[in-house]
Amino acid sequence: MNLSPIGEACLIAREGRRLRAYRDSVGVWTIGVGHTSAAGPPQVAPGLAITAAECDAIFARDVAAYVAAVRSGLTAPVGPHAFDALVSLCYNIGPSAFAGSTALRRINAGDAAGGAEAMLMWARPAAILGRRRTEAEQFVTPYAA
Repeated sequence: MNLSPIGEACLIAREGRRLRAYRDSVGVWTIGVGHTSAAGPPQVAPGLAITAAECDAIFARDVAAYVAAVRSGLTAPVGPHAFDALVSLCYNIGPSAFAGSTALRRINAGDAAGGAEAMLMWARPAAILGRRRTEAEQFVTPYAA
């Protein structure tokens, strides 16, 4: 399974798209679609600016790693909407945290509702709770045909 076009649009809307480096809500230097130095090149520092094309290339490389992390950890069957929500969660909390998360553990045990509920446990900083709610809602709500 791969990130759907709807899932990609939702993830970009959640992260935002900025071509100049900025500090995120917890002070981490960020650029593009939520790219930080922890995700790999480019290293984000004050004053860094990228083009729209560079932003798209960085996002494509970054999101591929998070899609792979979700594929690797997820053993239960889920629909595209749920997969997309898990990629969004993983993109925000990181592959290691995702792999050890209660949300993933519950989903893999067949408790999808409990997994969606556990997504809300990732609520720091408090400003992120709105995002978690939309991810949990996306997880449980199939896309309209």
